[in-house]
Amino acid sequence: MTAAPAVKPLDPTKVRAEIPILHQEIRGNPLVYLDNAATTQKPAAVIDAVADFYRRDNANIHRGVHTLSQRATDAYEGARGRVRGFLGAAEDAEIVFVRGATEGINLVANSLGRSIGAGDEILISWMEHHSNIVPWQLLCERTGAVLKVAPIDDTGALILEEFEKLLSERTKVVAMVHQSNSLGTVNPVREITERAHAVGAKVLIDGAQATSHRAVDVREIGCDFYVTSAHKMFGPSGIGVLYGRRALLEEMPPWQGGGDMILTVTFEKTEYNELPHKFEAGTPHLSGPIGLAAAIDWIEALGLDAIAAHEDDLLRYGTEALSEIPGVTIVGTAPGKSSVLSFTMDGVHPHDIGTIVDQEGVAIRTGHHCTQPVMDRFGIPATARASFAAYNTREDVDALVRAVRKVAEVFA
Repeated sequence: MTAAPAVKPLDPTKVRAEIPILHQEIRGNPLVYLDNAATTQKPAAVIDAVADFYRRDNANIHRGVHTLSQRATDAYEGARGRVRGFLGAAEDAEIVFVRGATEGINLVANSLGRSIGAGDEILISWMEHHSNIVPWQLLCERTGAVLKVAPIDDTGALILEEFEKLLSERTKVVAMVHQSNSLGTVNPVREITERAHAVGAKVLIDGAQATSHRAVDVREIGCDFYVTSAHKMFGPSGIGVLYGRRALLEEMPPWQGGGDMILTVTFEKTEYNELPHKFEAGTPHLSGPIGLAAAIDWIEALGLDAIAAHEDDLLRYGTEALSEIPGVTIVGTAPGKSSVLSFTMDGVHPHDIGTIVDQEGVAIRTGHHCTQPVMDRFGIPATARASFAAYNTREDVDALVRAVRKVAEVFA
């Protein structure tokens, strides 16, 4: 049997050199940015791609015969093809550009949701981000459907046996996160999809936290929908992706009306455009997909396997170091977790942790991280969260540990 090729180690110092915002001091200390689960910083290649579009090609797309419009259209649709390849979709028509993962989920909940009726069930999990809870609650309020919630164990892992017990012929949609933003748990999305499909349910995977950390192949997963956001994968904010299987997107009605999602309009009737334009009403975020395509180029040049190996090293290193500080408790210890290190300190509110470590130039997140049910599950109001990316180093982790030790001294 041929051994798998060794993963070329990532050099985070070289990677860091490509991120302009990191080359500054905060309160007299070099910036240590560990809030990547909220948003990632942008490499110069992405910034330049967006700036170059506005300098050279800026024009509305799909509607003009002039040169700028044609160049802008080619760049925009070229980015769609780049995303299709990155996610492993079968064709460009299955890639819908949206404002972010949140809008993608809302699109599905509002469009596919028109086929949901009273007594039907939507199944999510306890670890979901609010953006994968509230749209389904709104759908249930409109239709009389019932929201079911699969539990998680004390490590933050999905209890698959309980998830399967909640599946039935009444389950119409299963919506699950690929990787938890507050726990780092990585869900077995292929297995979830297979079990959901066995009862006839459609499956949406929230991949906002996954696509900058691991290779994603939507056809290998088998899901019906997959959403992600560019700003969490080194790209611009305000642009995201909804992948949907063509057969389902063809059946689903438009969610929003306006320009570019139509073929013809009269006062009596409107004929809708072909996929994916049927779901892209109005002038889009023109530069967003161009920046996203540049981010994908940058990610793939580093190598997702190399990024994952590097972040796993940081996670192990950071977990061991923080665990040695008296009073620190790690929240989220599921096997195979990724890139997120959430913790609490005895007698210290997470907001105080965040304030003090910021004085040391270390940026982390504090709060409920838009996962209040997770906090309720663990009986805590909030956590402090460090989250890693390709440009972070062990020295960044050391700076975090020193800052947390200072928190312990202040509250001693």
